[in-house]
Amino acid sequence: MKKTLRDLQLAYYAVYILAIMAALLGYYVLRAGVNIDPLSATGTALSSILIIYIIGSIPGSLWLFHRYSLKLQKEPDITIRLSKYKKAAFIRLAAIGIAFIAGVIFYYILRSQSMIFCAGIAAIGLFFCKPAEVKIISDLQIEEPEV
Repeated sequence: MKKTLRDLQLAYYAVYILAIMAALLGYYVLRAGVNIDPLSATGTALSSILIIYIIGSIPGSLWLFHRYSLKLQKEPDITIRLSKYKKAAFIRLAAIGIAFIAGVIFYYILRSQSMIFCAGIAAIGLFFCKPAEVKIISDLQIEEPEV
């Protein structure tokens, strides 16, 4: 359980580190060169793709993960349960993390305030994915050994 929690926490904070690196990249590199008009066809398409992705990925990944964790509760072997939980949690973090990082990058490319709001929405969705031992125990209905 401790290894699963540690791996999930590393992945969780790695998404934030990648978002900070994307912001630094945008501030120092993209603001000088790459710039797309947000009202152009390309800008509208990029922002629409990100918004649709956020609308689908955040509630979809949270809902699918919840359903999958309910299904995992019926697995008798706890090691299999934890490994499948970890894989599903990585997928959920990746789906929402991509939206967060893309929102930050698109903000610098498009210079559109709506993209930073999209990144903020994804960051809030990512907050619901924060791994904790209590959450893993609750999701998988693991009974703690009595002392």
